Amino acid sequence: MGRGKIEIKRIENATNRQVTYSKRRTGIMKKAKELTVLCDAQVAIIMFSSTGKYHEFCSPSTDIKTIFDRYQQAIGTSLWIEQYETMQRTRSHLKEINRNLRTEIRQRMGEDLDGLDFHELRGLEQNVDAALKEVRHKKYHVITTQTDTFKKKVKHSSEAYRHLQQELGMREDPAFGFVDNAPGTWEAAVALGGPAGGGAADMYAFRVVPSQPNLHGMVYGSHDLRLG
Repeated sequence: MGRGKIEIKRIENATNRQVTYSKRRTGIMKKAKELTVLCDAQVAIIMFSSTGKYHEFCSPSTDIKTIFDRYQQAIGTSLWIEQYETMQRTRSHLKEINRNLRTEIRQRMGEDLDGLDFHELRGLEQNVDAALKEVRHKKYHVITTQTDTFKKKVKHSSEAYRHLQQELGMREDPAFGFVDNAPGTWEAAVALGGPAGGGAADMYAFRVVPSQPNLHGMVYGSHDLRLG
């Protein structure tokens, strides 16, 4: 018993429609390949599904462009003439815009002014003045921004310098002195000054009595430390 005849109309169910498209696309591609081999024909097929997917088949002995060219020769028309004319119109329009922009640039530079009347020159002058104001405003903004940045850097450096001064205590450099007090002994005095604004200095003294020397330096023995 054979399969019943299918009514040729749009399949409403999307899933069934996609499955049918896939099966029949495979079948028609197979038939086109067989036709190419059996009859030595040049066949080209282009298909787009309802979801926008693109599928094609072309005989191995040719390509799609060649098929299109032969088709245009056969029917005596061009498939690209309308698109070519549209592209030509777009090209002409862009060339006109480019020419006008170049002319405007030259006029803003003070060139090609002979063909302008009083009103056009007045309008050009106003445009140049407005542009000059914008340039000056931008320049002053850049200067102000850079100045503020440099001020912040100087302030940061000054704060870092004051912090280092506080770390060091801002005291005067200590004074060291060694006095040859007796054979084999030395007396050292250390004077630590007060703050930079004034104040009494603290005096410290100690006696160093070295023992026998060695090859690497002096080895100190007894120490006599007294507070001055």
